[in-house]
Amino acid sequence: MRNLIRVLVIGFAAVIALLAAAAATGIYNARAIRDSAATLVHDQLVIEQLLDEVQREQTVLTAAFYSLSSTPDAIDRDSVLADIDQTDREIRALVAEASQGQDAGAWNELQNAMLAFSQEARMLLTHRKVPAAGSRELFALHEDVTRAVARLVDLSYARAIQTKDNVDRQADRLAEETRILLGASIGVALVCAVLTVRIAARVFRQMEFQTSELSRVSFRLLESQELTARRFAHELHDELGGSLTAIRTNLSALQARLPGNGAERSRIDDCLRLVDESISNVRELSQLLRPTILDDFGLDAGIHWLVTRFSERTGIPVEYKAEFKDRLPDETETHLFRIVQEALTNIARHSGATQASIHLRPEGGRVRLTIHDNGKGFPAKNAQHGGMGLSGMRARARSAGGELAIKSSPDGGVTIDVSAPLSKPAVEEVV
Repeated sequence: MRNLIRVLVIGFAAVIALLAAAAATGIYNARAIRDSAATLVHDQLVIEQLLDEVQREQTVLTAAFYSLSSTPDAIDRDSVLADIDQTDREIRALVAEASQGQDAGAWNELQNAMLAFSQEARMLLTHRKVPAAGSRELFALHEDVTRAVARLVDLSYARAIQTKDNVDRQADRLAEETRILLGASIGVALVCAVLTVRIAARVFRQMEFQTSELSRVSFRLLESQELTARRFAHELHDELGGSLTAIRTNLSALQARLPGNGAERSRIDDCLRLVDESISNVRELSQLLRPTILDDFGLDAGIHWLVTRFSERTGIPVEYKAEFKDRLPDETETHLFRIVQEALTNIARHSGATQASIHLRPEGGRVRLTIHDNGKGFPAKNAQHGGMGLSGMRARARSAGGELAIKSSPDGGVTIDVSAPLSKPAVEEVV
């Protein structure tokens, strides 16, 4: 049992440790995947914002230069310059946020291109009409900005692909590590289960062997007890009973020779009374130890005698119904008789019953004996375990090759149900 507990503790501890490792690995990889995905989303948002700002500035400048070319007096230069300043500030903030990473060079290049482009645009807006050379220079600077943005987009796309590859590798590694740890957990659990089953089977075999040994010992003890009781009963009845009968005969002879009212005759009368009581007690004790009626006439007659004496002694009426009149093996009759005897003793001592019933009947190749009283009963847990009396009744039922069941309820009293085979119990053949 100690080895079984040790295997269970070690197995459960190992499985729990492996499952904890699997959980920790899953959490770590899940966080890494989450961080990679967050970085990818952040880069994409920055690039999209950058493209929106560049597009907005390009739209503003296109509209401004178109107005300068067609109706220079209608353009609001302050508003256009304010839009350019706002775009510069937002792009500068994007550059400051993104220039700490691995693409710092590309972001600095974008910032320089945007500054050159903005300065050229501000200078052109100071003219009443935009010169053609200035427009070409502005378009050239805008192409520098576009190339810088395109480079950042390419870098972001490449990093997105790299991040996706990293996420895929982390997911594959997570799945592989999870499979390994779960496989190890299942393996450890199976090994521990096999060891547990083997140890439990060995323990159960030992328990079955010990139970068998106890059954044999119990059977031999009960058999020895019955043989001793039978021998003692015969000794009491034949030897002591015979001696007392001889003493009574001698005392009767002496009584016949003495005068009718003398002191000696009174003593003889007292001795005869004491001898008669002793003979009666010896016969009673001999019958209780081993009733000769059981050996001579069988179980039905033995139970009938037992019920009659019980009712006379206790005043508790017992209804006895017998549907089985045949003889059983000597051991079976003895065990069933002793079960009835013990049950009636318990009824008289503990139950507080006012009546009882006994039913003996054949049933499917077996003999069945039911004893019921209307007493106070006892808790169900006591029915499962009980004291020495109930344990002895169970041992006798097993020794007879049968079974004993006890049912009890506070309102319904106690019912003892015994069944035993009609043939000789197999336990007697086990040496």
